Amino acid sequence: MTAKVTVIDHPLIQHKLTLMRQIQTSTGKFRQLLKEIGMLLAYEVTRDLPLKYEAIETPIAHMNAPMLAASKKIVIISIMRAGQGLLESILELIPSARVGHIGLYRDPTTLMAIEYYFKVPQDIGQRDVLVVDPMLATGNSAVAAVDRLKEVNPKSIKFLCLLAAPEGIKHFHQQHPDVQIYTAAVDEGLDDRGYIVPGLGDAGDRLYGTM
Repeated sequence: MTAKVTVIDHPLIQHKLTLMRQIQTSTGKFRQLLKEIGMLLAYEVTRDLPLKYEAIETPIAHMNAPMLAASKKIVIISIMRAGQGLLESILELIPSARVGHIGLYRDPTTLMAIEYYFKVPQDIGQRDVLVVDPMLATGNSAVAAVDRLKEVNPKSIKFLCLLAAPEGIKHFHQQHPDVQIYTAAVDEGLDDRGYIVPGLGDAGDRLYGTM
């Protein structure tokens, strides 16, 4: 794996991911597991957030205590619709983060991403961006999203997904070699429909019960 791909293989994440993969897992359980994994993944993705020190008073003594530096402004960009599952869990950890949305759908014939919605904070040029989408399959949606975001020039971009395929990683980094990918697993590859194998099916359909 390249230096620009971080596989977060914590045992809790891997266990929950296995439960998500199973065909018999209900919509409600799938949704809950995605929320739990999203929070666990967010710990790793935010590992490099800078800290500042402030004087506080505990019940015992005064101390200089670490807090997140206010200068680190984050915006979470959800690739709709499946990205919403990861977005909601990360917002529970970082409620002060701004949010943006990119609506993309995959053409069933060409597998190319087609944009239908784009809304991001006006001050995105002063912010670090975390793009979230459960699946990095062909990489077309991720590439299209980052292409669009680079037009508005954020300070930095990271990409977070639940599962990735080698083909998607290769395609994404051919177009955006500067963007770090964070994922819970890299699977075997893609089938002839562009789905990740063994994967977990269509994340959006399983998240919202639209199969």
